[in-house]
Amino acid sequence: MSEALKVAEIFGEDVFNDTVMQERLPKKVYKDLKKIIEEGKELDLATADVIAHEMKEWAIEKGATHYTHWFQPLTGATAEKHDSFISAPLPNGKVLMSFSGKELIKGEPDASSFPSGGLRATFEARGYTAWDCTSPAFVRHDAAGATLCIPTAFCSYKGEALDQKTPLLRSMQAINEQSLRLLRLFGNTTAKKVTPSVGAEQEYFLVDAEKFEQRKDLIYAGRTLFGAMPPKGQEMDDHYFGTIRQRIAGFMKDVNIELWKVGVASKTQHNEVAPAQHELAPIYGEANVAVDHNHLVMQTLKRIACQHGMKCLLHEKPFAGVNGSGKHNNWSLTTDDGKNLLEPGKTPHENVQFLLVLTCILKAVDKHAALLRESAADVGNDHRLGANEAPPAIISIFLGDQLEDVIRQLVDTGEATHSLKGGRLETGVSTLPDLAKDATDRNRTSPFAFTGNKFEFRMVGSRDSISGSNVVLNTIVAEAFSEACDVLEKADDFDMAVHDLIKKYATEHQRIIFNGNGYADAWVEEAERRGLPNIKSMVEAVPALVTEDTVSMFEKFKVFTKAELESRVEIKYENYSKAINIEARTMIDMASKQIIPAVIKYTKSLADTVLAVKEAGVDASVQAGLLKETSDLLAATKSALDALSAVTDKAAAMDEGEEQARFYHFDVVPAMETLRTPVDKLEMIVDKEAWPMPSYGDLIFEV
Repeated sequence: MSEALKVAEIFGEDVFNDTVMQERLPKKVYKDLKKIIEEGKELDLATADVIAHEMKEWAIEKGATHYTHWFQPLTGATAEKHDSFISAPLPNGKVLMSFSGKELIKGEPDASSFPSGGLRATFEARGYTAWDCTSPAFVRHDAAGATLCIPTAFCSYKGEALDQKTPLLRSMQAINEQSLRLLRLFGNTTAKKVTPSVGAEQEYFLVDAEKFEQRKDLIYAGRTLFGAMPPKGQEMDDHYFGTIRQRIAGFMKDVNIELWKVGVASKTQHNEVAPAQHELAPIYGEANVAVDHNHLVMQTLKRIACQHGMKCLLHEKPFAGVNGSGKHNNWSLTTDDGKNLLEPGKTPHENVQFLLVLTCILKAVDKHAALLRESAADVGNDHRLGANEAPPAIISIFLGDQLEDVIRQLVDTGEATHSLKGGRLETGVSTLPDLAKDATDRNRTSPFAFTGNKFEFRMVGSRDSISGSNVVLNTIVAEAFSEACDVLEKADDFDMAVHDLIKKYATEHQRIIFNGNGYADAWVEEAERRGLPNIKSMVEAVPALVTEDTVSMFEKFKVFTKAELESRVEIKYENYSKAINIEARTMIDMASKQIIPAVIKYTKSLADTVLAVKEAGVDASVQAGLLKETSDLLAATKSALDALSAVTDKAAAMDEGEEQARFYHFDVVPAMETLRTPVDKLEMIVDKEAWPMPSYGDLIFEV
């Protein structure tokens, strides 16, 4: 029997966390660093030298030979350059192991080699990584050995943000300042900091590595570009929360161990809706740490899958016809003295501070619905949003019966006098206790749902960084708080002013509230009547980044400059075009080199069979019918292939930017679907042994 796993003992063992710092750093240095972390002040070089030395000694004890500034460029992934601790050789042939405060605080990767959207010219190479001391350093163990990873921001030589972390940290400052303004108005003088708290649920697929390697589409695009549905999909609902198979359980165990060691509080694991689909969810943390941890989760899932002979698919829609993968971003605001600003209490109609916070969020989401939608836009999510498996592409807020009733009272009468109660749930079984039930149900079709003491933004794609969505949430709510405080700070009668403002916001922004079925066609029509935007694709969402309101807001709170926003627009269009170009050329390659040759061989076999059967004097109509159907589909495939090749070449020859991205979306993507249709039909006809790649059934049921 294997030795029992002692989670409490291994949790955080590879993290340079508060406990380690308290043990290893001189008291004054520890105190200074804590003050810097809590108050956001600058770290002086002398203090940094002491911290760097102790961090190096600790990391070496963990087996580390190298350190890296671990950052999040605008590539959608993390980046790192490894430097060893070795300094110049000594005269005796030995070497010193050193790590200075300067090396801890600042690194210098090549900024011109990462997406900058025109912020950096190709010949302008200098960029800087700067230590985010609010996110703990950690040691990662992998095939390269042990590496000290230092979470950092990444900026250009001129100070522009070239990454996901810098604007997130800026937005956290903005929401902190405006939340404290609001709290002071309600008499809270003890809170010194308000932090957005985030928990990101991560969905993913696992497939067998050998089968993965036989699919060029999975290798190059991360999703299947061809594939017929197997006889069984997810329609029996038997995979969701089902018993976890042993191979998967072994994988999950190792994932948990690796995550716990680096301080990621992996809490929940289960089978998701689709066969071969699973989910992992951590405990909540401060937004920037939660973003770092989610990147660690994705990297760990991929690495451990390989060790178990599998591949982890993080694409939002790896298989057509079955559930895609998302990432639910659970967001709330918490004070340093333990208060959650989104906690309604037992009588929310009497909780004036909560009602103001709530109606400010209604205003923020209604005003910036297109921007919030854009924050979840990526190439893969275009296949998922709006289908009956994910939230619609229309932004709305689910409040539940209790809060919707409170809002309705405020709008109709100007005051709320009662809150709906939860009551008891009678099980009807004498041996089971009756259960206290919540005052409201949940709504899985809502893109932005209130779930007790937090909002769950359900639109984020499974492989996306959650940083972008949290930057938007933090900033739009900071703006709403700021505008409320501007009114209330000038009020002669604060209580009446708060009452009036809550009613005003509830009345003006009630259109964003929707508790019904977001999958229904009727909601699309209703949303249009309400004037809510329905943005169906990434290329149609991107312009929301540079509207006048968006630029004004981000510049006011110093989260983005106009130039930084424009650069991101350019990067997003370019990334979209590149992704679709890769997918289209992968389809062309697969159809030309694998599928058409395999079908030609099959038709020859069929033709030989038809001749042989006829010569035997037997009816060959079935074989002849199959031959004609296959030949017709083959002709359709070749015609669609030629059309896709032509339109892809035309797209690739266009100048980069919005026009090219729109051409890829509106012309190349439909051509890809046209090619896929006959190929998927051929897969259902051609002998399985003759088909050149594993089927959907092989991939999702044989793992």
